[in-house]
Amino acid sequence: MSALSVAVADGVAVVTFDLPGEPVNKFSAAVVAEFVAVFDRLEADASVQGAVLISGKPDTFIAGADIDQFLTFTSAADAARQSAEGHQLMNRLEQGRVPWVAAINGACLGGGLEASLACAYRVAGDSAKTVLALPEVQLGLIPGAGGTQRLPRTVGLQAALDMILTGKNVRARKALKSGLVDELVHPNILREIAVQRAKELGTGKLARVRARKSGATGALLENNPVGRAVVFRQAREMTMKKSRGHYPALLAALEAVAAGFHGSVADGFATEARLFGEMSFTAVSKQLIFLFYATTSLKKDTGVTGDAPAPGRIGRIGVLGTGFMGAGIAAISAMQGIPVRFKDTKHAQVAKGIGAVRDVLKDRLIKKQVTRQQFEDQLSLVSGTVDYTGFANIPMLVEAVFEDLAVKHAVLREAEAVLPPTAIFATNTSTIPIHSIAAASRDASRVIGMHFFSPVHKMPLLEVIVTPQTARDVVATTVAFGRKLGKTVIVVNDAPGFYVNRILAPYINEAGKLLDDGARIEAIDKAMLDYGFPVGPVTLLDEVGLDIAGKSGGIMAAAFGDRMQPSSTLGRVLAAGRLGRKGKQGFYLYDEHGKKGGVDETVYQFTPTGSSRKEFSASEIQERLSLAMINEAVRCVEEGILRAPRDGDIGAVFGIGFPPFRGGPLRAVDTMGAAALVTRLEALNTRFPGRYAPAARLKAMAAANETFYPTTGKPV
Repeated sequence: MSALSVAVADGVAVVTFDLPGEPVNKFSAAVVAEFVAVFDRLEADASVQGAVLISGKPDTFIAGADIDQFLTFTSAADAARQSAEGHQLMNRLEQGRVPWVAAINGACLGGGLEASLACAYRVAGDSAKTVLALPEVQLGLIPGAGGTQRLPRTVGLQAALDMILTGKNVRARKALKSGLVDELVHPNILREIAVQRAKELGTGKLARVRARKSGATGALLENNPVGRAVVFRQAREMTMKKSRGHYPALLAALEAVAAGFHGSVADGFATEARLFGEMSFTAVSKQLIFLFYATTSLKKDTGVTGDAPAPGRIGRIGVLGTGFMGAGIAAISAMQGIPVRFKDTKHAQVAKGIGAVRDVLKDRLIKKQVTRQQFEDQLSLVSGTVDYTGFANIPMLVEAVFEDLAVKHAVLREAEAVLPPTAIFATNTSTIPIHSIAAASRDASRVIGMHFFSPVHKMPLLEVIVTPQTARDVVATTVAFGRKLGKTVIVVNDAPGFYVNRILAPYINEAGKLLDDGARIEAIDKAMLDYGFPVGPVTLLDEVGLDIAGKSGGIMAAAFGDRMQPSSTLGRVLAAGRLGRKGKQGFYLYDEHGKKGGVDETVYQFTPTGSSRKEFSASEIQERLSLAMINEAVRCVEEGILRAPRDGDIGAVFGIGFPPFRGGPLRAVDTMGAAALVTRLEALNTRFPGRYAPAARLKAMAAANETFYPTTGKPV
């Protein structure tokens, strides 16, 4: 079946891209061949004066390249050759007799944006769903169809580098302001206006080449060699600071863009093709592409095995508890147009919770992600009460009260007296086993865990926790609702710490043990930042709150014994009344506004070694912390807490920032090799008895030379 259809009228060809059997349009070898045939046809038809490229998919223009084709590359040279073929396609779009207009509505990503940049004119639908981006660096790649060359010529060097190096989305109105698109219209008249512009281009009324938009500062920097050198140097410094050198595609992208400025046009395109090929065969790209496939497959996972029941419709929710987590849950629900009924014990607490929701929503207004009307509409969806009025017909209640089993039992019983029997009671807990909470329920099959991560509106992961009693329709409905909230959802079986906090516990504990042993706070944090975590473990303790970390640590120690025993230092610091950032006193110094400063040297008085500090190599710190986490992740597979290794890697990357370029803790096992990992763990366990005993599953994998993932074909 053809992906392209062509309709010619009054000198304009409207080419509709609608890839059969796919939710979005993607470039593949077959699609490229179709485009070549269309170019040949239109170029040969003298009656065609202009052409429009439009999508037949709702809310999506072109999502980019078909990632499957990246798995077919046989070498860096092969990948470079395919990039060069992409250049030829885009050159025909740009330089042919027939001028093209891109009619963009919805997502215009990667190769889709590169195709648009090659068009003579770009009209975009003025819609919240219209976003433009070059996200290739998120796959460890660089744009390979001319993006590093055409984007700087279109929006200027600084704006182009910002887009290419971050992969971030640019919304329609900002795209118009920067010159990324030429015109913004209502989606209902997008086709009509695009056809009109194609006619004007064909008759010469509208010039094919127009002056680029550029601010005075941008022009001053970019139009001379010295200014460009400053821009490139600053971009490189910022890139190295943020990436710590772990993502080679970022530097490759800078090199490709620079080649287009410092050499000929041909040099720029040749450099892009070469570097695209080289990046396609880096270990980093392979891990990031694995994560792409993992998250894609997860989106299709209903959360239950076999034939899944249809998820129930959650048209409104109740939220018990208006604190930080409750407010975050209410805010993201309102963002999706879902009415929320708040409840707390006092009117002042309800008001404070609604105020916190307002702050989250207003931040999006300030950033121009929503209009004033959208902000007000979303805020109006949140109402509050100190009793259970308005809860009688709520299909799902999310409980986010204090982490105390007795309190949770009390609110569960109260709520069930009001809620319909079919309602789902979802508890947002990070420490208490779900079956313990469900024990107080009239119907344990309707109780499920929804572990959100803080801050709720920023953290992408949702951990859904099920017990043997949880009904299948409850699981399917909760997973579907979590996705509706925009979350990446993993389903795990009930156990102490669930999955994410379970693997975080030995990692944090080992950081504390290093403090016990005399390591410096900044050395521990720097080592793990260099390893690839977004924040150091000691900083994380301060951010989470030492009281919360202490309580969680006690629960894990009770469940797993000496292997999970918290450090002496953490207990002493907590006993001294230090709570971390929220108390403006922890391992680091904080000003009156809570802004973090340097290490609080007085905290060393609470360590067993006092002010005396020892030097530990970064490699030892990294090994002790990372292998403790990786070994625990294997145990979670072994014990059936995880349904699949994929879920463990996604949970670690999206929940606690395990370095994406390493793929996740279970992918790291495959990278290192199970046998080599067992050897390293046994050596550590000799030094620290009981803390590093290799998981039985890991030893079995080492003996059988097994991996968690297939070594050929799709990684998931």
